[in-house]
Amino acid sequence: MTKRMIIMLVLSLLLFGGVFGMKYMGKKGMNTHFDNMPVPPATISATEAKLTPWAQRLEAVGTLTAVNGIQVTTETAGKVEAVLFESGDKVQAGAVLLLLDANTDRADLKTFEAQARLAQTEVKRLRKLFELDSVSQADLDRAESEAAQASARVLTQKARIAQKEIRAPFAGELGIRRVDLGQYLAPGTPIVSLQALDPLYVDFTLPEQHLSQVAAGQAVEVTVDMLPGESLQGKIQAVESRVDSNTRNFAVRAQISNTDGRLRPGVFARVSIALSESGDVLAVPRTAISYNAYGNSVFVITEAEPVEGEGSGADKPAAPRLVARQRFVQTGAARGDFVLITEGLEPGERVATSGLLKLRNNQPVIINNDKQPAVSLTPAPADS
Repeated sequence: MTKRMIIMLVLSLLLFGGVFGMKYMGKKGMNTHFDNMPVPPATISATEAKLTPWAQRLEAVGTLTAVNGIQVTTETAGKVEAVLFESGDKVQAGAVLLLLDANTDRADLKTFEAQARLAQTEVKRLRKLFELDSVSQADLDRAESEAAQASARVLTQKARIAQKEIRAPFAGELGIRRVDLGQYLAPGTPIVSLQALDPLYVDFTLPEQHLSQVAAGQAVEVTVDMLPGESLQGKIQAVESRVDSNTRNFAVRAQISNTDGRLRPGVFARVSIALSESGDVLAVPRTAISYNAYGNSVFVITEAEPVEGEGSGADKPAAPRLVARQRFVQTGAARGDFVLITEGLEPGERVATSGLLKLRNNQPVIINNDKQPAVSLTPAPADS
């Protein structure tokens, strides 16, 4: 009985071992087949990395600001008696924009003026009496002091009345009116925005390592999204005398013309500063760069050994195959359709410029540049 059980156990082990062994060998053979299966080549476009003339530039982003720009407010409280402007008006310096009710103040001014006249009359009378030794010097000094105080009250009241006339401190363009006739205004209430629109400032910042490369009077080129395809020329007006210790950046202010009034303060701007030094650099089209979180790379096209069995005879060896090999590179500034390569690529090497999504390392490729798009350092939109 025991012998029979041992025989049955051995036969079972042989049976299951054979089944699992056959399954293992089949899977291994299938994996070997797929691993050695030739990968079909991918059709791509490619270009040669060349040295390109590249004027050195500093790029930054900034904001347009007005040379003079304020929210017109009132210094004193009062009820709006007259609104003398419309939203969007262009005004000159000193133009009256709004009047507050000043009837009470004018009445008080007449009282103070009468008191000042009486005080002056009293001074004249005491001076004559002082010459006759009828009053003391102290009486005359007291009368002169009271006359001076009365005159000061008159000036103070005139200044208070003048504050009830809200004037434009400089010439510019008004924004949207924010007050209404009859409204009571507290001190500091915004009335309307006033902006001097020509010229405009462009405020931006640069890293501290570029501090020695910029100076007042240097030319800048400014582009804004609201004027696509246009570039505005200007000059640096001032460079901040200190570097921000928190950001390690320094502020720069340039000035541009806005004679046609198309630009407005607060607009986002891109600033480009041309530097004196320039030279040839290695650059490739933007489409050749594969951007990843772990680093930027390109696919370099190289020749590989032909596959065994290719060719059509001993006298006709197989043509070398082209394969794409991924290589990590260091990228620099971008300009137009090109990106600067600072490390990882040599002049004359070919890189893939399209079809990157279907490429992997050592992928066979076929180059077809029939429909390769044109690239330029200064691209412009096609005419519609």
